[in-house]
Amino acid sequence: MMDKKRGKQSYVLPDKPRVTAWASMAGKKEAAGPLGATFDETFEDDTLGEKSWERAESKMLEHVVDMALSKAKIFADSVDLFLGGDLLNQIVSAGYTARSLGIPFLGLYGACSTMAESIMLGSMLIDGGFAHNAVCATCSHFSTAERQYRFPLELGSQRTPSAQWTVTGAGATLLTKDTTHPIAVEAATVGSVYDLKQTDANNMGAAMAPAAMMTLKAHLSDMGRKVSDYDLIVTGDLGHVGYDLMKILCEKEGICLDKRYIDCGCEVFDESQDVHAGGSGCGCSACCLNGWLYGRMLSGEVKRMLFMATGALMSPTMSQQGESIPSVAHAVSLEVV
Repeated sequence: MMDKKRGKQSYVLPDKPRVTAWASMAGKKEAAGPLGATFDETFEDDTLGEKSWERAESKMLEHVVDMALSKAKIFADSVDLFLGGDLLNQIVSAGYTARSLGIPFLGLYGACSTMAESIMLGSMLIDGGFAHNAVCATCSHFSTAERQYRFPLELGSQRTPSAQWTVTGAGATLLTKDTTHPIAVEAATVGSVYDLKQTDANNMGAAMAPAAMMTLKAHLSDMGRKVSDYDLIVTGDLGHVGYDLMKILCEKEGICLDKRYIDCGCEVFDESQDVHAGGSGCGCSACCLNGWLYGRMLSGEVKRMLFMATGALMSPTMSQQGESIPSVAHAVSLEVV
């Protein structure tokens, strides 16, 4: 049996599971940003006609999964696994979506790293022969995240300059064994949890950047690669504060990040939208990947991309007890074959 492990944290996927279809959905603010035209659907009403924001978030996730399956011309009962999660307590958005879909469900919590985590695990299960296909999806909603992690929206609290704006959006990727599709998952790196004792819940970029740097360092070392082996290296939602810190931390490790490095949190909004340090949330990298980034690969502009979503594993309860914010980053290497 082939040993698929590389180094301490990375794995090669010889069968190269393929990205069959993808879908993304986003709210009004995201639609007004630079990437608005790349989302499959956008909406004006952030309740989506539901009685609560939480129900709207679940409806959004279910809809992007349905869109991805529709693009692939398959029904939910033909899918082996649904791997998904979100930011809410007990990952209720993903759980309620799984209830509606009826697909065997693996609930994941990697905070904002969940898009990369789900693709990584789905690809491993397909490459290992445990599934023929899998749908990987995640979502976030500004209003649900704010009132769970920070303050009730009714307070109108002043946001700090380092604060990021949780993206209202969702994304879904359908993976398959079928090798007729051009975008493949060829390797992955499982992140370790890092905590540099950052306690400010309004500065997620500073909390997550060290984890992103360590995962990138591990990936390059384990795989015997360098930054120039990729056309694009993408972090999930470090925002402007974390993006700048990521470059500084990498430079200290001898890793030079040039123009091929981008961050979804910096790309999804522009300066005129008053989001302070940029975007965040599970939906941030999910929307960017399942639209704009896959589109760049499909067009031939990007041949190999390292997608590295980042997650702050914080809890309101632990934050109130003065605990710091541990973080993790998972990476998947996608290439056009």
